[in-house]
Amino acid sequence: MTIISAPQQYNTDDLFIDLRAIVEHNLFLKVEGMNFAGSVKLKAAASMIAAAQQQGLLNPWSIVVESSSGNLGVALAMVCANHGYRFICVTDDRCNIQTRRLIEAFGGEVHVVDVPHPQTGLLGARLEHLASICAKNPDAVWLNQYENPANAGAHYAQTGPAIAHTFPHVDIVFVGAGTCGTLMGTARWFKQHRPDVKIVAVDVEGSVSFGGQAGTRRIPGLGMGMTPPALDRSMVDDVVMVPETETLRMCQRLAMRGFLFGGSTGTVVAGASSWLSEHGRPGMTAVTLAPDSGERYLETVYAPLWREEHYGAMARLTGRHILPEKLPAPPASSA
Repeated sequence: MTIISAPQQYNTDDLFIDLRAIVEHNLFLKVEGMNFAGSVKLKAAASMIAAAQQQGLLNPWSIVVESSSGNLGVALAMVCANHGYRFICVTDDRCNIQTRRLIEAFGGEVHVVDVPHPQTGLLGARLEHLASICAKNPDAVWLNQYENPANAGAHYAQTGPAIAHTFPHVDIVFVGAGTCGTLMGTARWFKQHRPDVKIVAVDVEGSVSFGGQAGTRRIPGLGMGMTPPALDRSMVDDVVMVPETETLRMCQRLAMRGFLFGGSTGTVVAGASSWLSEHGRPGMTAVTLAPDSGERYLETVYAPLWREEHYGAMARLTGRHILPEKLPAPPASSA
């Protein structure tokens, strides 16, 4: 029996989905959204708030402010509500209405910017707006997820060890790249404790994080309009770039098997499957992370009219995904 007194105390860290029947690779998906915030961002939110408290940065009058494309905003709104802090989330018009309402349901304020910065796009505009809030209000505390070591620290302490515990013979780990907190924390753990494990970053086309050309991105979560300050390229062995049309197809494909995930999860699974098709070898065990669930994307990723409006006549899956006649058992856990 699990009894908690704060929502951030509950987070399932040992749930994995065997994707072999869906993507036809030895790929296992670590589900990070089984918590009250609904995404992997709960780890970063709880860790950054705890670090700010330990550093004496927060008091009962503090206003926590942060830039977020959505999921971190929900997680911080929830954690701040539990601690009694005001919270302001600065986002942009890609943040869907369900996410905005969740933040407001926890008592948070949502500031939406819709005019991109000339050089750094919507992210730069969000950061400018956030800076103006801090300049005007001495009680404002910016956690700065982009450079806060507690962001990556949460994944160094939890995510990396959880993967290695369940899959002691894992060969490769695929991690989505947004602010790179999840990527850097997980990668650093493996580089220090299991340097034989390959770390592959999964990014979305239109992101400039790994030197790609800036382009329109409509699905929030992964990718950035500037080089992430937290990114250490020496921790990453390879990078996969995924077009958003492949994100949509993979989300559909997973949903046809009863797994409703968000855009970030569709991207990382599509990227992992693509990489394994090209570079995988027989017997290789791969793990990737599912950052989010799909309920917040019903009006976008899972809405045919929205997909048609923004992506045109994208290829659709036809027929059933045929299960192999017999699947071997998953690799034994060390538990």
